[in-house]
Amino acid sequence: MKQVVANVAAVAIVAMTMANTAYADEAVFLKTLAGSWSGEGMVKVRANAPSINVTCDFESNAMGSSLALDGRCTSLAVFSRAISADLKSEGATYTGSYVGAGTGTAGLGGQRAGDAIDLNILWAKNVNGDRKAKLTIQKRGKSGMSLITSDTDPTTGETIVTSRIELRRS
Repeated sequence: MKQVVANVAAVAIVAMTMANTAYADEAVFLKTLAGSWSGEGMVKVRANAPSINVTCDFESNAMGSSLALDGRCTSLAVFSRAISADLKSEGATYTGSYVGAGTGTAGLGGQRAGDAIDLNILWAKNVNGDRKAKLTIQKRGKSGMSLITSDTDPTTGETIVTSRIELRRS
């Protein structure tokens, strides 16, 4: 019986150590995304709309297991939109909120794989025929970050990129 108790205690200690290591790994990763960012890219307001070239500026703050990304993308006088994502990690699992589609606050949930956080978006209202899309926040080397949203084209059923923003530290 003492051996069983000792084994259970050892498993619990290993599990707690792994959880703390996962938290530390995510905090270190999120810190690499903190700072001032600027760049350019394209945005499609809807799946069947033409792409709009945009320039963007973002501020990103990382605190422990949380990341707040706030910015604005503009295209001359045609397009200007505030974009933000607030994320919290528990291990490699992320949850949070996203504003950027003009439909209200969307829910986020997903995981990190390597240098990318892959998130499912649940829009507040239908966008392109449903409430689902994807957002990838990807670290690119020491001074780059990509923000990519993709959705299903309601006409073809194919996955399309609805925004791709390439940022550099500014």
